[in-house]
Amino acid sequence: MKRLLVLMYGLACYAMFLGVFLYAVGFVGGFLTPTRLDAPFEHSDTAAQLSALLIDLLLLLIFAVQHSVMARPGFKAWLARWVPQPMERSTYVLATNCVLILLFWQWRPLGEIVWNVQSSMGQIVLWLLYAKGWLTVLITTCLINHFDLFGLRQVWLYFRGVPYNPLPFVTPGPYRVVRHPLYVGWLMAFWAVPTMTVTHLVFALAMTAYILVAIRYEEHDLLTFHQAYADYRRRVPMLIPRWSRIESQTAD
Repeated sequence: MKRLLVLMYGLACYAMFLGVFLYAVGFVGGFLTPTRLDAPFEHSDTAAQLSALLIDLLLLLIFAVQHSVMARPGFKAWLARWVPQPMERSTYVLATNCVLILLFWQWRPLGEIVWNVQSSMGQIVLWLLYAKGWLTVLITTCLINHFDLFGLRQVWLYFRGVPYNPLPFVTPGPYRVVRHPLYVGWLMAFWAVPTMTVTHLVFALAMTAYILVAIRYEEHDLLTFHQAYADYRRRVPMLIPRWSRIESQTAD
């Protein structure tokens, strides 16, 4: 019975993630969701705008702290005292879901347009890049085992009574061109918009800063747990591919 409950917990957290992910696509892009990243500012006074900005920054800080702190080995060791090991990753996914739902709910649009692409071709290109960003995020997780990343593999192995073994370090497809194609996808999704508002700019800048900081801590952990990562980091650029490497990959 315990194993079944753990499996159901993992499945529920993953199903919640799918809903949050789809909502995020509409929230950031400004379509099909009741709350959106961009909208006209409802007040005219400076104090209200400053208050809205502080709330948005606080929401982004909550996400950054939760997403990074819970991923650190020290926190995982502490969490293992309270949560069974097979549920640890699903609990991380659940916490991330809750923080993002809070952000979707309490986000305060600031209005004001920074740029607005009028060209139809320019808009199409940017929307294609936006879609490519989200698809890149999804596809790159699948390349390194999507189900392990979101906790389903852990709860499924526990349900079957099979010991969990960490996955080996691999560099499939785009991981041979840049070390963090997942983050490249996020950056495309955050920046590739035809209309950039002050709100969206604050969001994109904050998330870009978070990604750069998160990479530093993530790579520190990878160097600790995977001996091959040091050589991989030396050979492969972090976010911006080298054209010579792309041409070499194409030729292969």
